[in-house]
Amino acid sequence: MTAATHSSLFPQVPETADAVLDGLDPEQREVALALHGPVCVLAGAGTGKTRAITHRIAYGVRAGILPPASVLAVTFTNRAAGEMRGRLRQLGAGGVQARTFHSAALRQLQFFWPKAVGGELPRLLERKIQLVAEAAARCRIRLDRNELRDVTSEIEWAKVTQTVPADYPAAVAKSVRDAPRDPAEIGQIYATYEQLKRDRSVIDFEDVLLLTVGILQDRPDIADQVRRQYQHFVVDEYQDVSPLQQRLLDLWLGDRDSLCVVGDASQTIYSFTGATPDHLLNFRTRHPNATVVKLVRDYRSTPQVVHLANGLLSQARGRAAEHRLELISQRDPGPEPAYTEYADEPAEAEGTARRIRDLIAAGVPAGEIAVLYRVNAQSEVYEQALADAGVPYQLRGAERFFERQEVREAGVALRGAARAGGNDSLLDGTDDLPSQVRAVLSTKGWTSEPPAGSGAVRDRWESLAALVRLAEDFARVKPGATLSDLVTELDERAAAQHAPTVQGVTLASLHAAKGLEWDAVFLVGLTEGMMPITYAKTDEQVEEERRLLYVGVTRARLHLSLSWALSRSPGGRASRRPTRFLKGLRPGSGSVGAGGAGGGGGVERGAGGRRKRRGPVQCRVCGATLTEAGAMKLMRCEDCPSDMDEALYERLREWRSEQARELGQPAYCVFTDKTLMAIAERVPSTDGELSSISGVGARKLERFGADVLAICAGQEGGLDHIED
Repeated sequence: MTAATHSSLFPQVPETADAVLDGLDPEQREVALALHGPVCVLAGAGTGKTRAITHRIAYGVRAGILPPASVLAVTFTNRAAGEMRGRLRQLGAGGVQARTFHSAALRQLQFFWPKAVGGELPRLLERKIQLVAEAAARCRIRLDRNELRDVTSEIEWAKVTQTVPADYPAAVAKSVRDAPRDPAEIGQIYATYEQLKRDRSVIDFEDVLLLTVGILQDRPDIADQVRRQYQHFVVDEYQDVSPLQQRLLDLWLGDRDSLCVVGDASQTIYSFTGATPDHLLNFRTRHPNATVVKLVRDYRSTPQVVHLANGLLSQARGRAAEHRLELISQRDPGPEPAYTEYADEPAEAEGTARRIRDLIAAGVPAGEIAVLYRVNAQSEVYEQALADAGVPYQLRGAERFFERQEVREAGVALRGAARAGGNDSLLDGTDDLPSQVRAVLSTKGWTSEPPAGSGAVRDRWESLAALVRLAEDFARVKPGATLSDLVTELDERAAAQHAPTVQGVTLASLHAAKGLEWDAVFLVGLTEGMMPITYAKTDEQVEEERRLLYVGVTRARLHLSLSWALSRSPGGRASRRPTRFLKGLRPGSGSVGAGGAGGGGGVERGAGGRRKRRGPVQCRVCGATLTEAGAMKLMRCEDCPSDMDEALYERLREWRSEQARELGQPAYCVFTDKTLMAIAERVPSTDGELSSISGVGARKLERFGADVLAICAGQEGGLDHIED
């Protein structure tokens, strides 16, 4: 092991308290030195907030001002708490407690329960959804799997906002919240759920906070004991605190003010869970003598990315916008954000996949690239496009499209209807494939209009709607296609996307991307109705959508691409408009109002957009216009006669398996089946002929071209050559 490697794995603990301050910028240093009284750190994206607060704690500990056992640092995820503990240990402050709100409360509850209540703490319910289902059944209310998830989420929201069952309907009305069911029904289920828990002596995760609050309120002696133990508090991501968590924090503090909070109101994107930035925004009102430090030096993103982020917030309205931070990039200049308009969604996905492939060829690791979208149902077209481009990918915070419960159930229903054929009464009155699919999926929750609000029911509908759109596109390409043909197509797509997970491009929703960062970020599907989402009705909801886009932009370190499609499918009416949030920021979209960031960088390439529509691709057998990606790759309709050399195709598949095994990647990352079929049909003999086949780009030509041409020429030795 080299000294450098040893140093990176085992960083040297600073020798003195003053050495802890080395390397901090002036504002971070100010945070580290602010060890007395209330402190509020307003920290923009990428400004090193975790670095600032961990160095503050470590400096206080090493200087003898903060006894390590007296400090409690709380955050929201186990990952963040673990990262904080690791950094504190490296700085010589390993005795500090860094926990999530729930784990800190549970620890106290377990310790004080025998003294406060007697006996053992009730069993913690790991998953409340089964008990919610039983509560609904007792109320004679039928819930499907997705409604069950949404009602469970509503109960969690009610509890963290300290709303009792009887008050739930009024609280929903006051908050302008879209309830997944009649609020009176949810209130009834909520009350029955609470009774079932009492009957069975179990508690849920929200109860951990509620019961800890109750004990600290009712037992001053226990509250005093906790306050003697913990005298200094640090709260990370303070913009995400719920009313219940704030109540617990107040009880931990008592009448003291040794509190440091860190947050950014412009990154409040979880209000649907009960999070509110009000506590952060009101901090200086509650603590008039607070030290306020603003961290605005952005070490993550280039000036070009930061310029766009600042421009987005310059147009924001509301309380959070009044406290926005103007970031200042500390990095060298980089490429301008790219704004790309495509003719349709498949073109957008294919164009994104091509650009990702180019970035990887230029040396950007696949694991340092992300595609971010508004809803998980958007992932399918990008899964397909990346698979076709031979780019490995991984999904974060969601199952692959064809592995989702509702998609699997829909597949079973479509397969059953295909087998029954004309004997299935569901298909009575349907005269084409799309209407048959709509009829079948209507039994699984699909409706012609989306359900109101967000949540599991909306997610399920989005997945089913994606299948309906896929059927419409399939029927357009194959006018005579049957339900059985569609089922076969779905099975093939599922098989292509069920390759083993490998280190690859991240596909994630914008919500799941919070707290992460990549060298290159592609923000896709940025049209009105998706960003902001259609169910964002109030000004407050629309502003949260703007903040969500801001979070997406600030995930990028160097490369940032923003794109949208004018229509859903090839040949469709170009009726969509790019998101209003980019008005005045992207070239050609008009000027932004006063205080804006006009000329926010970027080049509108128009690839696949109005000015650069792809010309029609015609079948080389029958001359029909091709619109489906697989058919265009083959340059023929998929049901037109094939002149493929079957033996050559099998040799290519065998060679591909060897390559994939050697590279440790799925077979599709070498070439997809469709590309191998196209090669076996055209039997290229030169680099030029091979590169003209869709799916064979410059990188793959250089890496695999010699092998493929050798196999096409009948030289079996090509199989023995494995590229390093």
